[in-house]
Amino acid sequence: MSGIDVGEELGARAAQARALALLRIRSRALAVAILPAAVAVVLFAADAQGHLAGPAWDAVRWTVLGVAVAVLLVTVLVAVSVARARPAMSPTVPVPEEGAPDLYRLVRDLADRLDVPAPSAVALTPDCDSWLEDRTHRALRKGPGAALRKGPGASLRKGPGASAGSAETVDAAPVLVVGSPFLWWMRVAELRAVLAPVVAGTGPSAHPDIAAARRFVRGLDAAIADAAAPGRGPVRRAPLAFAGWVARLLLRACRGHAAEMERCVAAAASMRAQTVDYGLRIAAQEQVGLAYAGWDRLLTRVALPAWRMGRWPSRLDAGVVSALTELSRRDRLADGFALRLGERPACDLLEEPGVADEAASLLAARLFHGGPAESGPGWAPVDWQQYPDEVVDRKWRSEAARLHRVLDTLGVPRASAADPAVPTLARVMEHLSGPGGPGEALAAGIGAAVAREEAGAPVHGGPEQSGPGYGGAADDPLDLWGPGPLPLFPLQPPRTGTELLADHVAAMVCCAAVDTAGAAPGLDWLDGPALLVGGERRADLAAPVLSLVEDGDPDPLLNWLAEVGVRSDKPVRLV
Repeated sequence: MSGIDVGEELGARAAQARALALLRIRSRALAVAILPAAVAVVLFAADAQGHLAGPAWDAVRWTVLGVAVAVLLVTVLVAVSVARARPAMSPTVPVPEEGAPDLYRLVRDLADRLDVPAPSAVALTPDCDSWLEDRTHRALRKGPGAALRKGPGASLRKGPGASAGSAETVDAAPVLVVGSPFLWWMRVAELRAVLAPVVAGTGPSAHPDIAAARRFVRGLDAAIADAAAPGRGPVRRAPLAFAGWVARLLLRACRGHAAEMERCVAAAASMRAQTVDYGLRIAAQEQVGLAYAGWDRLLTRVALPAWRMGRWPSRLDAGVVSALTELSRRDRLADGFALRLGERPACDLLEEPGVADEAASLLAARLFHGGPAESGPGWAPVDWQQYPDEVVDRKWRSEAARLHRVLDTLGVPRASAADPAVPTLARVMEHLSGPGGPGEALAAGIGAAVAREEAGAPVHGGPEQSGPGYGGAADDPLDLWGPGPLPLFPLQPPRTGTELLADHVAAMVCCAAVDTAGAAPGLDWLDGPALLVGGERRADLAAPVLSLVEDGDPDPLLNWLAEVGVRSDKPVRLV
């Protein structure tokens, strides 16, 4: 037996040992629950045989019986709460086999090479990560599920071979969740190498003890979440709160064993996967880190400004390729990565990459910013070609308009003597110029205006809405997260008043540059909205604006305006 086989065997045995420890905790809890009933049985059996007679023992017997009944009722309550609770499922975009036969074939071949069960299905997540997710608990409660069959004529079939609502279990293999940015940036061989240790995890997942231990822990976690859910009446809240307390007590006892079991499962899967594309996987891990960096910048610098304007970029994953290609051009550490683009991208494994990208992009907008599950008034998709005009220019003019509204509220006079009604950049600069000027009051006014507009925005989300792509209203990826507010995972903390003021002043400068100096809005794949002067991006505006906002010094900005040819006294068009 090789060293890899020995390491895998040791990891699997350690995981099984931890699983048995978790099951022993469950057994002990059950033993404590039935102990009063067992004592009551012994006492009544003794009375039937003429032992332990007398009024005192009769009182003891009936007291113990009452305690036993109460404990059994509580046990049933907790067990039902754990069984009925729905474990949280990661929000994903389901990928049916007919929409990605090549991807399913790659996963099956990989499982065959690793000699493990194939995942039951494939789904996409708008993040740079991949994992296995057991959804059998959800499938049992909702009826039809999905199973990825191996062998000739295999297909992703609906249901476990029984009618909806059948109590029969579906295949125990978990769902393979793949990060959507990986599919667009990675090549096919790189994706297979990255997924190898993930798919290898289906082997330990198929062990009955590990599967039972995971169901036990997931049920406890779901019961705790269910007990804490709002909107319960007092009649239901009290028993659910008690069930949650018991589940929390058990989960605290399980935490160490569960964490160690998962670590051992991951170690065993990693050891098994070393036999498949080991050398390529080392190189592919570099692409994982690069994809994460590009995805993070694309979300925070490019997508977030669009989301705030009520627009959601419909091709985020395609934008990852552009962003990382630009990073490869700028960063010498990434030299050579762009040469990989000549190889077959992993997104070719999908029949309709554009549809999958759109669905993942909408889900990303909902998770990281909040928004409805479908397009509508105030929430429309935008292509990358439309981004400069429909997002960047609109963002600048909206912020410039808000800036002048706050100045009006503060009673600041207009700067144009010829036409006092027109907004100008000179008005803003004159108000902020000079040491000790009222920048703080303006910053507070901007912050309050933004807060009012965000508070007045409609609350989006909910299982009654449907989205594009592979999902629908009956299979909303966020339906298990309840009616809580979105976003679930905000990208940035709230901005300070000074940061907002600097953004608004910079937007006013950009509007003036577009209207008076022939500049144009643009898109930088790594930094988001950009000002183009003569077709070239000007990235040197932030420092002069900060000098004006923080120090009241207008000279750096005046020099910048003179260099670009911007007229601060000319009127600016606002929205």
